[in-house]
Amino acid sequence: MVGKVRMEFTPLVNHWWNVPLYVSARGLTTSIIPCGDVVFELEFDFIDHKLRIVTSRGDAAQLALRPRSVADFYAEFMASLSKLGIDAKISPLPQEVPDPIPFDRDEQHKSYDPDAAHRFWRVLLAVDTVLKEFRSRFIGKCSPVHFFWGSFDLAVTRFSGRRAPPRPEADLMTREAYSHEVSSVGWWTGGGDVDGPVFYAYAAPEPESFAQQKVKPQSAFYHPTLHEFFLNYDDVRRSASPRQSLLDFAQSTYEAAANLGAWDRAALERQPPAPRPAVASKE
Repeated sequence: MVGKVRMEFTPLVNHWWNVPLYVSARGLTTSIIPCGDVVFELEFDFIDHKLRIVTSRGDAAQLALRPRSVADFYAEFMASLSKLGIDAKISPLPQEVPDPIPFDRDEQHKSYDPDAAHRFWRVLLAVDTVLKEFRSRFIGKCSPVHFFWGSFDLAVTRFSGRRAPPRPEADLMTREAYSHEVSSVGWWTGGGDVDGPVFYAYAAPEPESFAQQKVKPQSAFYHPTLHEFFLNYDDVRRSASPRQSLLDFAQSTYEAAANLGAWDRAALERQPPAPRPAVASKE
């Protein structure tokens, strides 16, 4: 619901960058959204377990995050937006989930576990920090570190600067997402063939022999069906340095994609910064 509201009011940014959410100091936020002569923001607070809606006029609303049906939450959410003068028209059909039930008719899903939500956000905080460090090494076109609410993953994507071969058989979303060559890394809650949370990395289009490349750390592996490298979250969490394990995974998978894809790495990567000048003592 929240992601669909952001998508409705914001102009399309390349590769759907106007769609995701961002990790915040209390949860996940849309960042500011334009709406006529006002801007508003929606933030999930996973400390106090509220969804807050605030506007540049100074008014606000909040909804409790608690066990209740999707239909009940949807009705209150849309009513709260309306009271704040935000005329949101979104499709009530969820996306990227099997057998979707329209929000206004979903009495089946009604659980909310505040402890799990809080722990989930704490993982996002830690991963977001490391992915931003990895992102800082690249001066070419690069996405923000952002959370895609449809697939429930936190990701950052680097671009070679070249257009990718067209995908005429792909849907609109996929064609826009992969219009240019990319190397992407992120964290995903898992699902389907992937049991449990993982870090993932892929290249699109995938260079020849990408799957055979040696990447770090040693426990990382290539999934032949999904065409991605994976690294189990628990392997990183239990490592001597989780930060270094994730950076190694991100860097080695990127280098595999960039080297095989003949990226202009000298032009795209930040060189080691010059040492800071010494500051003279006043004493």
